[in-house]
Amino acid sequence: MDRLPVLITAGEPAGIGPELAVTAAVGRADHVVVADPELLADTAQRLGRRIKVVEWRPADNAQDDDRLRCLPVALADTNVPGRLNPQNAGYVLATLKLAAESVMRGDFAALVTAPVHKGVINDAGHAFSGHTELLAALAGVERVVMMLVADRLRVALATTHLPLRNVPDAITREGLRRTLAIMQRDLVDRFDLTNPRVAVLGLNPHAGEGGHLGREEIEIIEPVIAQLRAEGMRLEGPLPADTAFVPRHLERFDAVLAMYHDQGLPVLKYAGFGHAVNVTLGLPFIRTSVDHGTALDLAGTGKADSGSLRAAIELARGMVSTV
Repeated sequence: MDRLPVLITAGEPAGIGPELAVTAAVGRADHVVVADPELLADTAQRLGRRIKVVEWRPADNAQDDDRLRCLPVALADTNVPGRLNPQNAGYVLATLKLAAESVMRGDFAALVTAPVHKGVINDAGHAFSGHTELLAALAGVERVVMMLVADRLRVALATTHLPLRNVPDAITREGLRRTLAIMQRDLVDRFDLTNPRVAVLGLNPHAGEGGHLGREEIEIIEPVIAQLRAEGMRLEGPLPADTAFVPRHLERFDAVLAMYHDQGLPVLKYAGFGHAVNVTLGLPFIRTSVDHGTALDLAGTGKADSGSLRAAIELARGMVSTV
């Protein structure tokens, strides 16, 4: 094998993550899963797959049909599909920490993450706002950007997991400037776009309507766009969010920057749910993830759709090839 494997985290053990990881990694020397080996073996048995779970070694290149390579992390307590167990929250965080360290060390080409359950992690006493924020902290990166990708549609966020009432105060000139700079760099370096065109949405309805529906566009967004345009970026906006996603407008852009989570992501998930991919821009390594949650109601049934995880792996591989 002439390329490094992709590392996959199995996510919340009671969710569908282990099933997705097993489906994606069995028989693939270029896919390695961070998880409890017994969890993976039990999951495979429920899926009717006869496999051998083995600890990954760097020299393990053989492709075969019955082995699943893993970086082992032991569960803290028993696991039942569909039933959250706060005792295993530390296990989930340990898999993410090991994964980030392993990718940053250069053992793997990219990191692909299955879904975690934020609620149970916080209920267990761990401060946790999401994969993106944790990976940024582990990498020592002050700012990252969350972007979802569905085919040619790429939607990044100026703010992520915040209560709606806190969003306007979180949008600052400096923060917006840094977000757009990260987008520009990674769209060029990791998506092979020579001179990306970015649509920047307004915060308020109708992009503030000349100040009558809010002044964030006039006082924050427009000055940043003007500054970065002068530096050579191809930016357009602030655009009204209700018309920016019309197909004839979208085809002019390589990416869209939305001001908050539910401004941009409902459109993207409507267009591509089940094969959309979450990408973290600004990390010192490539990280992609699924576009869905833990689906506890499907865990253990064998009915989980692995389409988004497969798309995340494929996109990660494509990003590796451009670096």
